[in-house]
Amino acid sequence: MNPLRNMPSINELLESPSLRRLVDRISRNTLVTTVRNVLDEVRSEVQNAASARTLPSVPELAERIARRAMESQRARLQPVINATGVLLGPGLGRAPLADEALAEMTAVARDYASLELDLTSGQSSRRVEAVEELLIELTGAEAAMVVNNHAGATLAALAALAAGREVIVSRGQLLDLGDGCRLPDLLAASGAEPREVGTTNVTRLTDYQAAIGPRSAALVLVCSGDYTPAGHTANVGLADLVALGRRQNLPVVYVADGGALIDLRPMGLAEVPVVGESLKAGADLVLLCGDKFLGGPQCGILVGRRPLVQLIEKHPLARTLRVGKLTLAALAATLRLYRDAEKARHEIPLLRLLGTSAENLQNRARRLAPQIAASGVAAAAEAVASTTFLGGFPSPAQRLDTWCIAVQPQGLSADRLAALLRTGSPAVVGRIDEDRLMLDLRSVSPRQDQDLVAAFCGLGHSPPPEPPVPEAS
Repeated sequence: MNPLRNMPSINELLESPSLRRLVDRISRNTLVTTVRNVLDEVRSEVQNAASARTLPSVPELAERIARRAMESQRARLQPVINATGVLLGPGLGRAPLADEALAEMTAVARDYASLELDLTSGQSSRRVEAVEELLIELTGAEAAMVVNNHAGATLAALAALAAGREVIVSRGQLLDLGDGCRLPDLLAASGAEPREVGTTNVTRLTDYQAAIGPRSAALVLVCSGDYTPAGHTANVGLADLVALGRRQNLPVVYVADGGALIDLRPMGLAEVPVVGESLKAGADLVLLCGDKFLGGPQCGILVGRRPLVQLIEKHPLARTLRVGKLTLAALAATLRLYRDAEKARHEIPLLRLLGTSAENLQNRARRLAPQIAASGVAAAAEAVASTTFLGGFPSPAQRLDTWCIAVQPQGLSADRLAALLRTGSPAVVGRIDEDRLMLDLRSVSPRQDQDLVAAFCGLGHSPPPEPPVPEAS
């Protein structure tokens, strides 16, 4: 007998107690859609089963539908405790914002804001004025502008300065900037033509000089925080490239997505360029990320000589890539913190996490490990020394010492425990190492320590069993 003949109707399921309780919380249309989706799944499961399979009962189906309906109401974008140790992982939104940035975003979001209005004169204004003076003050640039992200900044600059002409760039610097965004593709989209010089590992000043011709529009130097060449390498420094640009009357564009406003060497990051120093060295235009080493909102920042910035501002791409009031508010608040470097190190979460000592992390790990071990879902938990990386790509120049809590699960695999924590409240994301769940405190704020313990306790002493392995069809 075909079990699908006994499939309950949609109305029968909607009248079950489990779903009737949801009517006041979830619209009927949503419930009906969820019922249909679950029934389709059950039909597929029965039809694809290798052996005879009975239908779930009406109460079982209703409970499954109710869980699915409630899950659909949860926001896809949720706060997460980042216990991966990676401070600038794009999958988790890079670094959190400072309290000052959050407060300013809330203030301008709640009501109307003077986005393009000068309150003193009553006349219209440029929206970039909200941050331009701060960027000029902090970097020494003549002018500045802000677009939606670093790739947008690169695209706008190349389109405005070099469309239909050549930009001279080292072959070894034609990088993938992350998420499939490749510099050669940005060059093609901008209308500029790359004139590659040197080899993958060695480029000399004479290579740039030999490539300069009537169609040359700019010299481009690329510094990505996610890529560090090693071995037999040689590259031209900014100062030498600037000197060549001055002799040939060509602007030097420094694509430094990993640029910073203060020296990060005391925090163990020796190869992060300081934007102000790059401009003093003669770079005509510097492009950087607001959401990397600045610790601000996602945006692309362009600073440099006024004629170049104004040329980019007038390009049609500038309007298509512009940012809104929330980004400008958060960036302005973050930049104001940089007026006092010590305050910035203390108030900007990224810099605070970077500056946390290994001893501090060790003490926290040793204090939290016994609490997690007592949660009932861990057979053991211990504090262990480890290393992590600043970004999602393991660059040796961004290696950081850290301390983790290594959790040996009780009665389930490390992958299953990680999945339960990701879908719990609060959501916790760690990393797996030899069937242990590693909770790296380098990326966990101290105020989240007890939330981390609560996430384990919330799983209870009898966590859900491992999901069954689907039967082969």
